[in-house]
Amino acid sequence: MPEHPQESPRDPVIEIDSPEQHAALAHPLRQRLLFSLAHRPATISQLAARLDVGKGNVSHHLKVLRTAGLVHVAETRKVRGGTEQYYQRVARRMAVAEPRAEGTAAMLGAVAQELARSEQPTLSLRHIRLSPEKARRLAETLAALVDEAEEDGDEQPVHGVLVALYEQAAAPADTRT
Repeated sequence: MPEHPQESPRDPVIEIDSPEQHAALAHPLRQRLLFSLAHRPATISQLAARLDVGKGNVSHHLKVLRTAGLVHVAETRKVRGGTEQYYQRVARRMAVAEPRAEGTAAMLGAVAQELARSEQPTLSLRHIRLSPEKARRLAETLAALVDEAEEDGDEQPVHGVLVALYEQAAAPADTRT
């Protein structure tokens, strides 16, 4: 039997729309767990070692993610008189139609934690003026670029990719008289 279970078929996208799902996404460790489960199922022990956090902490946050329907037990195995559970994301991608500030802050916090542990990260922020049509095309191009990226195989290191395109909120009008 292989050391790691193979990825099983999953939905390509899950729509995040329930209050439980939004609440589950509002913690950086839960975001990191979802990042870590992107490629293959893993046990609590494997996730704890990979993320350098305690098993009890991982167990608690996996329970929240499972209750929200964002992860499930993909496989169980008997080991040394116990049962080992392999957790997996329910979808390859999560679409948040109406992002909430706490979920976005948690995701960016999780990315910041990952960047802090990474060697030679690339991070760039640029503000550009675009027509609505150009912004739509750029968003589609960026999404396609990430979605179509081919992976090299399990023996290669995992790289995180964060893509964000947003329109800056207009400054509030000066209401002084």
